[in-house]
Formats: sequence, structure tokens, C-alpha cells
Amino acid sequence: MKRNNLTTAVVAGIAGVAGFAGLANAVDLNPDGLGQVLLYPYYTVNKGQDTLFSVVNTDAINGKAVKVRFLEGYNSREVLDFNLFLSPNDVWTAHVSQLSDDGGAAVFTTDKSCTTPAIPTGGAPFSKATYTGTSITPFNVKDSGPQDITRTREGYLEIISMGDIIPTTPLADAITHDAGVPPGCNTAVTTANNPAQYLAPPTGGLFGSGTIINVGEGTFFGYNADAIDGFTDTTLFFGSSALEPSLQQANTAALASGARAFVFINGRLLQADYAFGIDAVSAVFMSDALYNEYLVPAGLGAATDWIVTFPTKRFYVDPAFVGGTAIAPFSETFGESADGESNVAVGIALYDQEEGTTTVSEGFSPPVGSRPSSLPYEVNVISFLASTTAGEPSGVFGSFLRPNITPFGDAGWLRLGLNDAVEPHALPGGVTPTGTATLNGLPATGHMGYNVINANAAPGKLANYGGLFRHRASRSCVSTGTADDACS
Repeated sequence: MKRNNLTTAVVAGIAGVAGFAGLANAVDLNPDGLGQVLLYPYYTVNKGQDTLFSVVNTDAINGKAVKVRFLEGYNSREVLDFNLFLSPNDVWTAHVSQLSDDGGAAVFTTDKSCTTPAIPTGGAPFSKATYTGTSITPFNVKDSGPQDITRTREGYLEIISMGDIIPTTPLADAITHDAGVPPGCNTAVTTANNPAQYLAPPTGGLFGSGTIINVGEGTFFGYNADAIDGFTDTTLFFGSSALEPSLQQANTAALASGARAFVFINGRLLQADYAFGIDAVSAVFMSDALYNEYLVPAGLGAATDWIVTFPTKRFYVDPAFVGGTAIAPFSETFGESADGESNVAVGIALYDQEEGTTTVSEGFSPPVGSRPSSLPYEVNVISFLASTTAGEPSGVFGSFLRPNITPFGDAGWLRLGLNDAVEPHALPGGVTPTGTATLNGLPATGHMGYNVINANAAPGKLANYGGLFRHRASRSCVSTGTADDACS
């Protein structure tokens, strides 16, 4: 297995010092950006924007069979999935664009890599079937969110490795580019030809990027996909019509069931085993607070949006998975207190750029959700508008999944507390080598984007500037283990 990355080296070193000879593979969030699973926290087609995606296979020997899944932002109901077959050293690119003013979104590609089903030249439209109750189980009952196709216009993307394609097999020969074109996309990759027989457990080595671009306005916001390594020790092949594999399928061979997670807390390694694979994935995204900046000077035409995505939330709040009761670390099922919402209370602490000057906000303005400061969606786009009304889109990305925070001053930073005293959140159930561990907060990812408009870039010319910056996070936990564990 090729895993030449910083996380593996550090984990191996700590394992050796701690005497954990033969420490098993485990789910971890790889800071080097390579993994078996890639999460892209946001796509949007609002405001005339397109979102571009790439995924790269760094493996020079093995091809990869992966599941590509787009999820809408309210409740993470799937809007499109398909299987993608990457040859060694391959790159796949695509973009998501709006179909019409009153329509949804679709994915388009001119890439030659094999997919099943094939993506038409005119694009593969996103579907509302899973949230309108016209899909297969468990999505044969509609949810409480908006039911129109425009709900597909913003959300996020996950790519999950199903297996390595064994070299010299018929599948490998069919999907490997010959003069730039794979010869067997119409035959070997179909379910009827059983691609699973030519797969070995995945070894990772994927990385990817996303870019939100507005050609007319000249804005460009690029980011790296989050990379989960150690996700599976087994092949996870499913046909293109299946809703699997999902993040629930995380597994570790050393365990009879469930999965192990490696989480660094204040520079120390926490090893925790979970009975359910989804909890191990949540563990590596757990944060008790997120930190980032904002920039909103009116004289610069500046605006800031924060993307806060909960990539595992659906498995804890969607009645299709949990019935009528939410599962920790989340506190409310989707639609429980208001249609189209599953609220979690958060803490809001704003600071300007001057030393010693702080303010604590009362909450979102206007209030969103059943509590003054609650995030109601799977994907939340927090805007920083000085004056706004309900239903107004966010300032940078034009999002309607938008709570708003009234900014304090023209620039500063925000601490978004995910384990607020008003409503604590925690993920229990981690079994450590010496006891148990409960991780505080919520599983979250995302970034801050800002845009600045220069009306005087040159005589008669206007210029747009912007940037995208990943959130910083703090982590904490409570343990019943020995005094020298990572939760101390």
C-alpha cells in the first residue's frame, strides 16, 4: 500500500513510541491532501456561477473505481451519482452549471475517462427524486424541504474509492487511455460485466480541487478537497444505480465491525474505535470551534461568506435514516421544529482588528431557525451583511442557505462555537486503548471567501479580487482513560 504522507509517518512514529506495534489502518483526515475519499464542501450555480471539479489519480500502477455523488445543501439528499473509472495517472474534470433561470443544475464534462452511465454531451441533469419521495428506499418518502428543482443549485460533492483496478485485467485494459481515449467505456465498465471481479481493496492516492467561477464578473474561488485516508480495508463496489457506497461504509479490518479513527488533539494522537463507520468519519471532522476572518468595508465594495458544511449530518438527522429522533452530536431531526431545517445552536463571538476590542453577537440577523443563533442546513453559507432581509442571498456566492451575522467593524474575525453552553454537542462512543472518549462539538468543514470590487483599477475599468481560505479549528474531548491520553 502506498501511503507516503505526513499523517502516516507521524502516526507510525507515535505508535512506535507508545508501543502499539502493528497499529491498524484507521480513518484519518490527511493534511497532505491524498486519500481514498474526497469531500468538496461546496458547489453552486447561483449568481451566474459555475463550479469546476477535478480528481487526480496519483497511482502510476493501479486504476481506480470511484463513486461520484452530488448532494443538495438542505438535507444532503443525493441529486446525482455515477461510477468513474480512472486509469493510472489519470485526471477527471467536470463542471456544474445552471440549466435555465427556473431550472436546476447539471454536470457537464468533455473528459474521456469512463463513467457509467456515460454523461451526455448536453450534461447530466440533477434530480429531485430523493427529496420528493420518488426515489428508491430509503428516499421513497419526501422530506420537509423545498420540493422544486432549484434546490439542486447548491450543495457539495463526495468521491469514494470503491477499489483499485488490478493491472492487466480486462477492466484495466478497457479504461486505460490509448491515444487519449479509453477503448472500452461502452462495455467493460457496465454492471453486467461485473467490474468488481477485477478490483482489489483501494490504496488511496486521490486528490482533487473545486473552483467556483463567474466568467461575467471575473471572480475565481479555488479550494482543495478534504482527503480521508484509511477509509476502507475492503472493496466497496456497487453499481451506478445504487445509493452505496456512502460514508457509512468506513471499516477497519482489525475490528469485527465498525471503524477506527485517528484524531490529533492539541498535537496528541487519539485512537478511537467506533461501532459504526459513520462515527469514525465524523470523528476526524469534529471541532469544538471554527475560526476565520471577515472583510466588509463598504468603500471597497467588499463582502464575505463563510461555508460551513456538515458532511455526515444526514446520517444523524434525516428521518429516512434515524426515524423520529436525532442522534448525537446533532440535536434535531430534519423538519422537527420547522420545515426544511435541522437546527443546531452555535456560539457567535466577533472580534475586530483592534487589540482588546470585542463584541459578542446576540445571534443571526434576521434569526434563522428555531433559536437565534442556529445553523439549520447541511451546507450553511454565513454572510456578513450590515443590513439584510429574510430571503436575500449572501453577498459573495449568492446563496439562499444563508444565516447572516451583522459584522462588527469593517474587518475582523469570528469564533463560531460548535459546543456552545446553550446547547452542547458531543460525539460519544469512542473506545480508546485505555477507556472511552467523547469528542466535543460537531463534524464540520468549509472555508471563508471574500470579494473586493475596485471601481478605479484603471480609467474606465472595474476589477474584482477575491480569495478563499480554509477554516481553522480547535478540538477537545473527554476521556475515561489514563491521565496521559490525548484528552488530558
